[in-house]
Amino acid sequence: MLDESLLDAPEALAEADSRALLRGAAEAGARVRTAARHAAEAGVHDLKPDGRPRAVLIAGPGAAAVCAADLLGTLAGAGSPVTRLAPTGVAPAAGALRWELPGWAGSVDLLLITTPDGTEPSLSLLADQAYRRGVNVAAVAPPDTPLAEAVAGAHGLFVPLATAPYEQDEPLAASAPGVLWALLTPLLALLDRVGLLAAPPDALQKVADRLDQVAERCGPAIATYSNPAKTLAAELADALPLIWTEGISAGPAGRRFAAALAELSGTPAVVCELPEALAAHSALLAGPLAASADPDDFFRDRVEEPPALHARVVLLRDRPIGGLTAAPAARDLALSHDTPISELEPEPGGELETLAELIAITDFAAVYLALASGA
Repeated sequence: MLDESLLDAPEALAEADSRALLRGAAEAGARVRTAARHAAEAGVHDLKPDGRPRAVLIAGPGAAAVCAADLLGTLAGAGSPVTRLAPTGVAPAAGALRWELPGWAGSVDLLLITTPDGTEPSLSLLADQAYRRGVNVAAVAPPDTPLAEAVAGAHGLFVPLATAPYEQDEPLAASAPGVLWALLTPLLALLDRVGLLAAPPDALQKVADRLDQVAERCGPAIATYSNPAKTLAAELADALPLIWTEGISAGPAGRRFAAALAELSGTPAVVCELPEALAAHSALLAGPLAASADPDDFFRDRVEEPPALHARVVLLRDRPIGGLTAAPAARDLALSHDTPISELEPEPGGELETLAELIAITDFAAVYLALASGA
């Protein structure tokens, strides 16, 4: 059950936020600036690449590494050479995960290692393996860790993870807002340098500025009625989010939102891109999850009986209204099944800025939902 009164009680929110998730979301812009500075100090802008790598391999644990690979692959465009190396193992623990280079990896490829931990033995072994096979290595991780030593031994590029003092005491949640930007920003700067995508320093500064603007709009002191993140969190109470995305960059933002909902608040969500979502989810909307599926819900005891789970469409778009769009059809399909719909569309700007805005608002929403539901 969601305690909506908590959403408009900033002091109570702060008290409930034992993982400093709200603070991490609010400081996302500052995290981008710090991470960009770390990348510059590590020598990213001084690199003189011989050309674009044949393949970019990304290894790391948790949702942040998955999202980073997804975002980088999308930003690299059609024919992207970005590939995530999925781990194997018996448990999601530092010592149990295993990563392996593909057999074809060699001197024309680039290995990127991203982790908020740095103690995973297999990642250190992966850096050693890459060095023996001539694969270029770069890593973003906490300093003074076994991985940092392994990357130095492999003559690779190491960028210290941008963390805050309050994050030193406990392990970082992989979907925590600050973790994503601390890992992603140096990789954006590096791949801009090798010519794989466009993320120059001024673009990263605009991303940081946009994240600051979202923090002002979505902060805990802003009332729910004018706070898009709190509004979305309240709308998702007792709902199964059907996250529909439209536009190239909105896809990774939607998948990131689903991962954050699952990890932070324990809320399941289903993600699909438009227009495919109209066919893929039509049976979901026509089934028992539809708001009109339970005619007896009107007579339910609101105190004793928990509410039934119903679908709610969340439409994330990164293109302006007008032109070729499936949004009208999406609205018609949802409303024809009495399914409510929430919509988010960023302010105009560059691709990185609009993507950052979608991620930031949905990150705040996932955090508010987690705090108000006692997750």
